[in-house]
Amino acid sequence: MSKTKLDVDALVVGGGIAGMQASLDLADQGYQVALVEKKPSIGGKMIALSKVFATLDCCSCITTPKMAAVAHHENIQLFTDSEVQSVDRNGDSFNIQVIKKPRYVDEKDCTGCRSCELVCPLDLPDEDNEFGRTSHRVIYVPFTTAVPQKALIDIEYCIFCGKCIKACPTDAIDFNQQPRTLEIEAKTIVLATGFEVTPYDAKAEYGAGKLRNVIDGLMMERLLAPTGPYGHVLRPSDGKQPDSIAYVQCAGSRDLTLGIPYCSRICCMYAIKQAMLLAGALPMADITIYYMDIRAFGKGYEQFYQNSKAMGIEFVKGKVAVITEDENQTPIIKVELIDEGSKIVERPHDLVVLSVGMLPGYNPESTYGVPVAEDGFIQLPSSDISPTLTNQDGIFATGTSTGPMDIVDTIMTAGAAASQAAIYIYSHNGSGDAITADSHEIGERSVVNG
Repeated sequence: MSKTKLDVDALVVGGGIAGMQASLDLADQGYQVALVEKKPSIGGKMIALSKVFATLDCCSCITTPKMAAVAHHENIQLFTDSEVQSVDRNGDSFNIQVIKKPRYVDEKDCTGCRSCELVCPLDLPDEDNEFGRTSHRVIYVPFTTAVPQKALIDIEYCIFCGKCIKACPTDAIDFNQQPRTLEIEAKTIVLATGFEVTPYDAKAEYGAGKLRNVIDGLMMERLLAPTGPYGHVLRPSDGKQPDSIAYVQCAGSRDLTLGIPYCSRICCMYAIKQAMLLAGALPMADITIYYMDIRAFGKGYEQFYQNSKAMGIEFVKGKVAVITEDENQTPIIKVELIDEGSKIVERPHDLVVLSVGMLPGYNPESTYGVPVAEDGFIQLPSSDISPTLTNQDGIFATGTSTGPMDIVDTIMTAGAAASQAAIYIYSHNGSGDAITADSHEIGERSVVNG
């Protein structure tokens, strides 16, 4: 296994919107940054979304330029398909071991022309990007706007027919590629490890993933996105356009039976956003949101909620108890209508969307020595004063690695983490005191003297 040694100012772990923003903020200040992402492309969850609430701006239009900026920034070195294996403190810096998995395609030679994809004879379900609803070839570029725009081979399913080798104009295919070890020396670490969503099959009462026309919020995002699998909103079971769509709120949050007692903060707003987009895409469809409470907490969010009601979206207060289906695979919701004397009714809907919540994306305790709280997210000793400081000197956390939050708050905390990391680097290169969770006085950096 080959080894590569690297000396940088900051290691950023995670290539989602938080990791990219923190990397760019540090790099723009002149610091050398290594960005490590475990997937083949940066972009995180945000690149898969349709639009953002409450402005309804295009997610790709926001995320893609940042991905390109990261890839082309002279102070950022990007490592995809890579994972941190160990972290050892060495005085004021860290020794980090990173394993870069083989793509079986030379990234330097690959031009992203996709000639290899055209000749590959095997298709695989695209579980990573489209939840298995479309397919990709065994050799493929992850998605249209992937960064880096380089192919990789799913070696487990490759039959070694050699067609990609013949088709590649730059001889980039390399079946002998092996995992590579990166030894990175960094002065500070920023954790931007993101989140996962509650599995939509976690709750037996909601079909446990066996009802074909019951999907989750991320699946609906892909159906609504211009880069989605179908170009239209269609029922998975028969490909028909749904005439009646229901959202079930708190399907993966505020639920002790799932061990998730907390509110994920974003579910109400993304359900309202999707309902408004659906009202535009399917003007004749009836859209209903079953909720316990509507939590529209951010700037402009309450008005966004009121606008959705004015568009004719129905809001029904009540907790959905059970979801079943009829002989046509049409979901049937059993719900208690709180505002109608707690009457229990059953309502059919062509398509049901579960508003699943946020789960921690990674537990950093064993590798970084950073503890997690009871909810599994990174524990912040003084979250109200310093929302990115951990208990480890020189290690900062940002975005949804610290708890559920929306994109606006994620970008804000990414900037905060970058600022505190920059101060930490500066204070350990000359003067000033280290910033820790127990010391909140931040030294000033002279604009004139750098």
